[in-house]
Amino acid sequence: MARNQAGAQQPAPQAVSEKKRMPLVLIGVGLLALLLSIGGLAYALLSGKESPAESASEPARLPALYQPLDPAFTVNYAHGGRQRYMQVNVVLMGRDPKAMAAAAEHSPLIRNQLVMLFSGADFEQLMSAEGKEQLREQATLAVQTLMEQEIGGPTIESVLFTNLVLQ
Repeated sequence: MARNQAGAQQPAPQAVSEKKRMPLVLIGVGLLALLLSIGGLAYALLSGKESPAESASEPARLPALYQPLDPAFTVNYAHGGRQRYMQVNVVLMGRDPKAMAAAAEHSPLIRNQLVMLFSGADFEQLMSAEGKEQLREQATLAVQTLMEQEIGGPTIESVLFTNLVLQ
């Protein structure tokens, strides 16, 4: 610290500039905190849950219900002069409990439709993943069409293969 002519101590010029910077730093930190708070609030409001009017217009999606068709389907093929077999476990997937109950009542008809579909499939195509997926899509369409004829609605969202073995 420097002394003036009267002998009083005066702060050094560097100390004065540090005292002047301190309020500016505090103001800057405060503004930054305020901006982050406003940004967080805006993000929460814009990306948050939709308004009740919007959610009321969209129907609630029911959880998936699964119904296995037991026992597994076994189909034989004559391929390349040899007897070949396919065994597939099938599960029906839907979302409406009443429709799934109706599908259970028609399970013998569904099984018959699937046996006819599986036995008509080309064994060579079933060797590829694409062929298996195509067969699954055909099975879904066949069951949906059958349920549409029997009870007036597709009821089944998808036919799933939980196990598929080719021998």
